[in-house]
Amino acid sequence: MSGLLEGKRLLITGVITDSSMAFHAAKVAQEQGAQVVLTGFGRLSLVERIAKRLPTPAPVLELDVQNQEHLDTLAERVGEHLDGLDGVLHSIAFAPQSCLGGEFLDAPWEDVATAFQVSTYSMKSVAVACLPLFGGGGSVVGMDFDARVAWPIYDWMGVAKAGLESTTRYLARELGPKGIRVNLVSAGPVRTMAAKSIPGFEVVEDSWGERAPLGWDVNDPTPVAKSVCALLSDWLPATTGSMVMVDGGVHAMGM
Repeated sequence: MSGLLEGKRLLITGVITDSSMAFHAAKVAQEQGAQVVLTGFGRLSLVERIAKRLPTPAPVLELDVQNQEHLDTLAERVGEHLDGLDGVLHSIAFAPQSCLGGEFLDAPWEDVATAFQVSTYSMKSVAVACLPLFGGGGSVVGMDFDARVAWPIYDWMGVAKAGLESTTRYLARELGPKGIRVNLVSAGPVRTMAAKSIPGFEVVEDSWGERAPLGWDVNDPTPVAKSVCALLSDWLPATTGSMVMVDGGVHAMGM
């Protein structure tokens, strides 16, 4: 029986370690028949070692979304490994420490600007950089943490994620005529490297399982990875500009 993503060619961005959501999405995608190319930033040799832990070792490209040359050459570099793209996972976010942890009123603009460029504007940057490789349409999926409310200690990253949600809607409008769907997966808290870097994030984690009608395991990234792959597949052909909630149902419950 063929997999959900049989024959699909995917670019998965934002791998840091094998706890990264991007890594688990790549793993499930390969298990479902996809060809995968990864991107990493910074310690590229580490990402290359991590890539060898996938069911099929995947090539790794360097991508700093603040580096215009990296963006300008992305399609060409992906094209050395794949003859086109059917999907992209945007799993990139960063905020300087001043933007997180409860000092919302004190974060300087230059730090907030960095958070916005890396966590919000890069969704557009990566999508546009990959456009030459999308032939007959496809899917762009981004990773979100529900930004409709103000979370403790999430601060300016929450604001950047709200911008990401709006960016997704505008990208859906612009790329829809090209047959490209653009959606977000809004995940509950998972103990990734990114989550661990947020001071005090356990405040959010600790009560999640109690509030989720389906329950929630902060150590299990599989439900989120499967949902990402569903959006990258052909099985939601008329869904775009949407935020798929993968949080055990917490978003629907009153406090």
